[in-house]
Amino acid sequence: MKITYCDALVIGGGLAGLRASIAAKQKGLNTIVLSLVPVKRSHSAAAQGGMQASLGNSKMSDGDNEDLHFADTVKGSDWGCDQNVARMFVTTAPKAIRELASWGVPWTRIKKGDRTAIINAQKTTITEEEFRHGYIHSRDFGGTKKWRTCYTADATGHTMLYAVANEAYKNGVEIQDRKEALSLIHKDGRCYGAIVRDLVSGELSAYVSKGTLIATGGYGRIYKNTTNAVICEGTGLAIAMETGVAKLGNMEAVQFHPTPLFPSGILLTEGCRGDGGILRDVDGYRFMPDYEPEKKELASRDVVSRRMIQRIREGKGVKSPYGEHLWLDISILGREHIERNLRDVQDICKVFAGIDPADEGRKGWAPVKPMQHYSMGGIRTNYQGHTYLQGLFAAGESACWDLHGFNRLGGNSVSEAVVSGMIIGDYFAQFCESAQTDISTNVVETFLNKQQSYLESLLNNSGNEDVYVIKNQMKEIMEEDVGIFREGKGLQDAVTRLEELYKRSKNIQVKNKKLHDNPELEDAYRVPRMLKIALCVALGALQRTESRGAHSREDYPKRDDLNWLKRTLASWEDPNQTLPTITYEDLDIMKMELAPGFRGYGAKDNMIENPLSAQRQAQIDAITQEIQSKGGDRYAIQEALMPFELQSKFKARNQRLGDK
Repeated sequence: MKITYCDALVIGGGLAGLRASIAAKQKGLNTIVLSLVPVKRSHSAAAQGGMQASLGNSKMSDGDNEDLHFADTVKGSDWGCDQNVARMFVTTAPKAIRELASWGVPWTRIKKGDRTAIINAQKTTITEEEFRHGYIHSRDFGGTKKWRTCYTADATGHTMLYAVANEAYKNGVEIQDRKEALSLIHKDGRCYGAIVRDLVSGELSAYVSKGTLIATGGYGRIYKNTTNAVICEGTGLAIAMETGVAKLGNMEAVQFHPTPLFPSGILLTEGCRGDGGILRDVDGYRFMPDYEPEKKELASRDVVSRRMIQRIREGKGVKSPYGEHLWLDISILGREHIERNLRDVQDICKVFAGIDPADEGRKGWAPVKPMQHYSMGGIRTNYQGHTYLQGLFAAGESACWDLHGFNRLGGNSVSEAVVSGMIIGDYFAQFCESAQTDISTNVVETFLNKQQSYLESLLNNSGNEDVYVIKNQMKEIMEEDVGIFREGKGLQDAVTRLEELYKRSKNIQVKNKKLHDNPELEDAYRVPRMLKIALCVALGALQRTESRGAHSREDYPKRDDLNWLKRTLASWEDPNQTLPTITYEDLDIMKMELAPGFRGYGAKDNMIENPLSAQRQAQIDAITQEIQSKGGDRYAIQEALMPFELQSKFKARNQRLGDK
């Protein structure tokens, strides 16, 4: 039996995992990162549009601050987020941007003088004063009051990932790629590392650590159509849930991005619309102002996605051999702007759709249709990133920290990845510093032998089920019944069919009998875990009889704060159960800094209010008035409304132009 010992074990090599590993290594801890792929190929690199942080540098960002970013994030979440975590996040984000700049991220910078921008489909001249010249720029994104999304053209995730990976190497973090965690080692409610498979040799070994952090990204590949990389299958979440102790939170909260290229599913960044691109129907008509007259194409992603599908349902979709779609028109931005700020989008359109989006008129319109994009749900943690299983932490998209609630704002994803890597990484490192590896090798060997026996049983299984048939049926079910619009009958049918698929997955026959170089074997042990994740999503969606954020029930169209202002928890305590256990965690209105209210989209009466919201709002108004009467500033008001814990180095006040 091969055992590797370390202080800090990080499973997942994207932005969140790498940033957390740096935090651990900087405290002198022996730190190992395990990744399915070379870390610079992690899915974080796919992020195009930008990273939100309230710098307030540019003309259109003037006056931005943490309070505005906080309010946008809470409203974007449809009041489903943890407001303490949202405060931690918005306070730290500006520091993260500047840290990344010092690590080499070439943020697009402001140039003084006049520049042309497209706002509401009209050419507008914006004049950047000389004192702004050279500072980090930002673009407009959906659901924000200010232009807050910092960017490097449309390759932001790529530049961020390379900078953070290089910094991890520079600090001496040990990074091992082509490694897959198959299970967590745990005893008496405490995690001690993981059983890991080498994807090249097929060898199993144990990694024993003082602390373990999962940062394996989302679970988009349980859907047929997704912008997610093929490695985003949710198995990191599944192995946490399979401990019987760790729980998953808000798994039914799945985001659909409005503008993946159709039919390939490759993402066309929200920066396209942030920079002024518009959506058109089969007639070339710009339809979003009819539905959302204030924010139009820059409403929150869940809203835009639903409006697009609604437009197709109304008979205004563009028919094609692959199904119906709509058009994204960025030609109005001009060739110069596209080739400077959206060049990756241009290349993607040329290669995968045979069009140049800079061409004027219909010739350059890109076919788009909403597809699964992001997972708000994940491994449930507290504000420090600690899960229900002691010694196990989670960060980034794999975690339900819970920054996003039921809908994520564009630009808050790579931002959360880095910021949670900073904050949670620091708490994780503190835990590892004080923890002890008090587990016997006999226990470790038991976990390793169990996984070895499981792999051999898959190879020797005499069943007659084809893993790829099961996998594809799961994807079809999720696409058809657990998508953008949901209703009770379809969700019940999805749960029934997914449960049957899970039972059938016990009888998968693996034709290739090798323990290494065997993709069929890998799918045979991954697909049952993907089905567990799919069941958590479908059952959570079935039981949540309301519409909130990205979770849209056609049979329950109202947001129900009276009965459903709560977080869903999914667990799998018994290995023999075939459905997850669903419980709930109430959100405390009386501790919120921003009381639940109208989100700003659709009809104002499309919600069932909780009487505590009015009580809390009265408290907020009284406290605010009292602090202001005493000459208190916005920091004093915030502290009085909702004190929050955060490391002092991150809680320090942010500096801005004009000291706003």
